Amino acid sequence: MLIPHAHDAIHRSWLLRLLSAIADDRMLMTMLRFKGGTCAAMRDLLDRFSVDLDFDLLSIEQIPEARKHLEVIFKTFELTIKDQSKTVPQYFLRYEGGEGKRNTIALDITVPPPQSNTYEVIRFSDIDRFIPCQTVETMVANKLVTPLDRFEKHGTIAGRDIYDIHHFLFNGLRWNAAVIEERTGMSGKKFFQALLDFIEKHVTQTVIDQDLNILLPPEQFRKIRSILKRETLSLIRQHVQS
Repeated sequence: MLIPHAHDAIHRSWLLRLLSAIADDRMLMTMLRFKGGTCAAMRDLLDRFSVDLDFDLLSIEQIPEARKHLEVIFKTFELTIKDQSKTVPQYFLRYEGGEGKRNTIALDITVPPPQSNTYEVIRFSDIDRFIPCQTVETMVANKLVTPLDRFEKHGTIAGRDIYDIHHFLFNGLRWNAAVIEERTGMSGKKFFQALLDFIEKHVTQTVIDQDLNILLPPEQFRKIRSILKRETLSLIRQHVQS
């Protein structure tokens, strides 16, 4: 996983420490499926830093057991729960860090996940563990939907979502169309047109700069920032016109 700045090494170590402990818990491995930016980065599918851990939890009925096992791990590592959701296993965890430095890990769990999601078991060399996770096609499909979903639910836009979409499409990765249709009610050209319209209207240079500048090395950020929106729109437009 790329480390854009020297101080990010501490955060990366905590991510890997926590992920290793989760992977070593047999009960959690029957319930959780790894996903998101950190998963993609650790699979060499994404070339940016990612600061959180994201999972799917297969069943609502598993929430109490998942909470119990996760909170044992947090206690073992003396991680402080700064905040958490009352409805799903979603936590903001603080570790001891230097003053003014990043010291919080968000652990976010989707339950239930889309029924169309597909999974596979992958060896993650950074921690030498086999973990069930979203397939590449499922990961790409969910990321394509994320900008629309994030804006609808929270009224926010994340530049990293646009960067990830650009990276996935630029590298020719395919997507699980059934996931897109299940999550949006749209398929094919209609969805890509909606995504194109959203990015054209809502994604500004400020959005891109504020989000990405801490997730990429300075030189990489300078190269991509001014062309990211234009190239992403071009890549999406190909699927509208095909």
